[in-house]
Parts: sequence; C-alpha cells; structure tokens
Amino acid sequence: MSTDRPSVSVPAAYRRRRIAAALVCAAALACAPVVAASGAARAEEPSRGERIAESLRESPVYTDPAYEPALPPQRQEELARRIAETGLPIHVVLVPLVQGDQWDGDAGNLAQVVYDRLHEGDREPAVLVTADQDFGTRHLRGFEWPDDELQAVAAVRAVGFQDDMRDAGLGARLERIVEIIEAGNGEQAYEEATADLGGPVPDRTGGEEDGDEGTGSGLPLLPLLIAGTVVLAAGGLGLPAARRRRSGVPYGTPRSVHAAARRAAEDELRERARQEVVGLGERLSSLEEDGRTDADALHRALDAYAAAGSVLDRARSEADLAGVLALVTEGGNALLGKGAAAALPLCFFHPLHGRAERRARWRPLGRRQSLRIAVCATCAAAVRAHRPPEVLMDRHDGRDVPYFEVPAERSVWAATGYGSLGGASMTERVRRGDFTRGERA
Repeated sequence: MSTDRPSVSVPAAYRRRRIAAALVCAAALACAPVVAASGAARAEEPSRGERIAESLRESPVYTDPAYEPALPPQRQEELARRIAETGLPIHVVLVPLVQGDQWDGDAGNLAQVVYDRLHEGDREPAVLVTADQDFGTRHLRGFEWPDDELQAVAAVRAVGFQDDMRDAGLGARLERIVEIIEAGNGEQAYEEATADLGGPVPDRTGGEEDGDEGTGSGLPLLPLLIAGTVVLAAGGLGLPAARRRRSGVPYGTPRSVHAAARRAAEDELRERARQEVVGLGERLSSLEEDGRTDADALHRALDAYAAAGSVLDRARSEADLAGVLALVTEGGNALLGKGAAAALPLCFFHPLHGRAERRARWRPLGRRQSLRIAVCATCAAAVRAHRPPEVLMDRHDGRDVPYFEVPAERSVWAATGYGSLGGASMTERVRRGDFTRGERA
C-alpha cells in the first residue's frame, strides 16, 4: 500500500485497496452493516425508529444482526421472557451507533426517538437500555420516562461497576440490570458497587483539574474493568488497596488461573478492537460512495484506518489493543473536518474508559511540570479529589507499570498519551514506523 498522500483527490487504486480491505474484513467477521451517509440516514430516521418501535411491540428486545454474536437469538428470547416476567415496561435496543447516522451516534437521541415512536406522544412509563457509541455493548446506558421511579439509570450504572460483572457476557449483564430494576434498588446497588471508589486516599497525583474547557454529560462512562490487568504500582499510581482486595483475582489464586483470566480478557478486547476497525472501514466505504466528504478529512481517516489495522495485526498487549481503539477514534475525529481539533481522544489514564469528556491539568508524582490531558468523568473526579485514577498498565523490563512510564521511544502510546499529548499524531507515528521500532526495542 502506498504511503504517499495525494494533495487533492483520492486515487482510484488507493481507494479501491482501502475499500476492498474493509469489505473483506466485514465479510469475514459478519459485523455491523454499512452505514449510509449522514444526509440520507437522517432522512430515514422516522422509518428506522418506527421499525424498532414496531418490533418492541412484539418483543421487549430488539437486536441488530451486528450484535447477535454477543447476544444470540436464544439468549434474546431468554432475556425477553425474563423482562416479561417482571411486568415492567423495560426495553432493550442494541444497534450500531456512528457519528453522522440518523441519531448522530448519540444513544440519548436513539432512546428518545424510539420512545416517541413506541408511545406516539403519550408520556407512559418506560425504561430503555441501549449501547453507547464509543464502545458498543461494553458500555450500556439506561433511560427512563417520565421520571426515575424504577431507578433504572442507576441500575445500569451499577452493573458497570460490580466486580462479578467485569468479564460477564452481554446477556448476563442485561439480566442483572433487569433484576436490579425489578427489585427497585438501583441507587443502593450503585452505591454499594462504587463504595470503594469514594473513600479518603492519600494524595499521590498532585493533580489539579482545569475547569475552563469541556462539559460533562452527567452520566460518567462505565469503565471496562478487566480482571487481573491493573495492579498497584510500587511507586504510586494504581488502584487503592481496597480496590485490590475486591479484584476478580483474590490473593493466593494460582498464577495459571490469573494468566488464564488475563488471556480471556485480552481475547475479548482483541475481538472488540477488530470489530471497531471493521466498523470504521465500512463507514469509510459508505462515505466514499457518497462522494461528499472532504477529501483531506477522508485521507486522514483512511490513514488512521490503515494504521489501526496494522497495529491490530501486531498487537501483543492490552496497551496495543487500546491503541487500536484510539486510532479508530482518531480516524472518526478526522471525519469531523474543521471540528476535529476540538474533538477529544480517549481517556489519557485508561483509554478503555472511553472517549474523554474534558481536559484537565495533572502533575505526575515527583514532577514540577503539569500536563494538560484529556480525561473521562471518572478520572476527572479522581484528579479533582487528589485520588489516584485507574491507569492502564503495560509491560516494561519484566514488570507492569503505568503505560506512560514506558520510555517514549519504545511506546507510541506513552509518546502520545493515546492522543492527549502534542506532537505527531498516533496515525503519523505508526505510519512512519514508530510502532514497529518500539516493538523491536
């Protein structure tokens, strides 16, 4: 594949190679369907929303074929029966969300459209659980109308923090959500699940939040907590001891069990990264066919797509797989054109938390100079309270360390902070060979 970037238009051969790669991956993985261009998709909004609503009148579970591997038809039927047993107006809607689609990639827009179509203007009680744009079914969101009598939003958030749900499948997490909503104790479940996050912890970050940019959504991102991947760093950043005691791998667990759990979590992350790459490829194919996307923005997105695929092929750690997700996000941001400069990357401390919600100033332990980084709501709260945020770990010199402590010449991710730090972009660094050089080192 040529690395030259034309200045005006996308060469036909270059475009065909990229589109062919995306379509081959899509056929092999049977992932999400091609997303139509934003203008055409918005024109189809009423019919799509009505189709989902019509399906929900027959069954409380609507799943796009893209999510059937995570929630097979038989499991969908079991979940539908469980919801019916509660007698509550609970609905589950799982569809791919991409910025520029009929809902502009926003789960809240999807939920409101489906609710309006389902009840045709009546303010009847209803609960809807759906997936989020950035990390699909690993991040579920809850909505409730007209108020929060069933505590459904808290129930969904609680499951995102419960230790025994960290590595659970989609079906198990949805069933737990239904169970908590039926019990009506979502707020209590959320408080119990997050009890170990709010206690007093010695100041180890020296951080100070910069509150002049960005706004929070009011709904923190539910972190993807992977058992065995985060350990307490000897020098400072890491999880509190209470969190460690409640981890999915108790003290005394044989190393073989720990290793197996870690491999399983990495395999799941690898598959999710693969689906994200394919999803970006399909989106680019659709945009190229539409022909109305800015050529330079499309070039940059195509480069990010190629870089993500290259890293995925050679990824050997969770830090590398998180880099694949960060490159996909960088590609999506490139499609925003002039607005790309304001688009935030994934969370600096732990990119598996999802897209950052604001920028903050943070001073690493033992250093005088502070860094301006992009952080999710959870990590922003930790920095503001002078608590150590949850940090993605990487392997260096035979031990696990915060990924940003790996020498920059050995790690694209440490050099860029997964998109938070200045200088060349992740895409540019991967394309010029920094990733493979760091791998050899």
